[in-house]
Amino acid sequence: MSLAQNDKPLHGRGTGHNPTNRFERLAILPDADAQIPECENISPRTQFFRDSSKSAISYNSSPDIGFSTSLNPYRGCEHGCIYCYARPTHEYLGFSAGLDFETRIMVKEDAPELLRKEMSKKSWVPQTVVIGGVTDPYQPVERKLKLTRRCLEVFLEFKNPATVITKNHLVTRDVDLLSAMAKENLTGVFVSITTLRPDLTRIMEPRTAVPKMRLAVIEKLAKAGVPVGVMVAPVIPGLTDEEMPAILKAAADAGAITAGYVPVRLPFAVKELFEKWLEEHMPDRKDKVLNRIRSIRDGKLNDSNFHTRMRGHGVFAEQLKNMFDVASRKAGIPFRHLELSTAAFRPPGAQMGLF
Repeated sequence: MSLAQNDKPLHGRGTGHNPTNRFERLAILPDADAQIPECENISPRTQFFRDSSKSAISYNSSPDIGFSTSLNPYRGCEHGCIYCYARPTHEYLGFSAGLDFETRIMVKEDAPELLRKEMSKKSWVPQTVVIGGVTDPYQPVERKLKLTRRCLEVFLEFKNPATVITKNHLVTRDVDLLSAMAKENLTGVFVSITTLRPDLTRIMEPRTAVPKMRLAVIEKLAKAGVPVGVMVAPVIPGLTDEEMPAILKAAADAGAITAGYVPVRLPFAVKELFEKWLEEHMPDRKDKVLNRIRSIRDGKLNDSNFHTRMRGHGVFAEQLKNMFDVASRKAGIPFRHLELSTAAFRPPGAQMGLF
């Protein structure tokens, strides 16, 4: 059962709205005529709950994602990015995709131990695991819990490749592990940069690293010998798309060696949340942004079909693709896969075969 919050922006949060969970029959709605005390318009503290999952690694068979295995130490994300496609996953836990997603975080406290157990099985096939394919592995609580760091230690110990996707400067804390893995061709880091405007970052991605700090991540990791890519993601038509060439150039100058992009995706409740966010923060651009999104989503705000969901379709989607192709080549970082190696994989304690 979801508790609807008042719709006023909350400082440090992506949304103050908690739409009804689509799987729940009941919802608690505020009295429209009631006077809401100012004290109730204060951003709630983040709560953390134990995630009792029995596996650390998740599998998917989607043909357009580019990876089949991932690890997410946290479910929900305190970064509060208003556009986050992962928000609806919180509804499977009985929460809302809105404020709940960024204030009620599920923590896999035993993720490193589960990871070790899974990769120790004879059935484990060495393969690249993506850390952070759903929620950011370096969100604020990672500074204290160090679950992502401990998982990297396991990957290094087993010599199993793993890549990282993040938009938080905290990843530089683990440069020692990442550089050690990179020396054996076991890792790469992808930094997500949506905009270079700190004022937009502050309201759109309220608890993430500001743009200059994300560029600093690329520079520091690159200097440490870690392969780094930039993801211009999501690209929001009518709002951030014009920044793509500048983002790619800045990332290349900082040391990125590859790049990718994904147009914004607004599944389920994210559509409503994003519309409300536009109303609150930039009502003058609301219609332009939504119409541009519809132009690449066949007249809708979201497209869940494989292949087209990751690129869009139509004239404007083709323009985005052409812009990326030209700008990434000009910057010297066209998209390319990081070919990591599984050749060195060996469970700790395993003996070398005799020849």
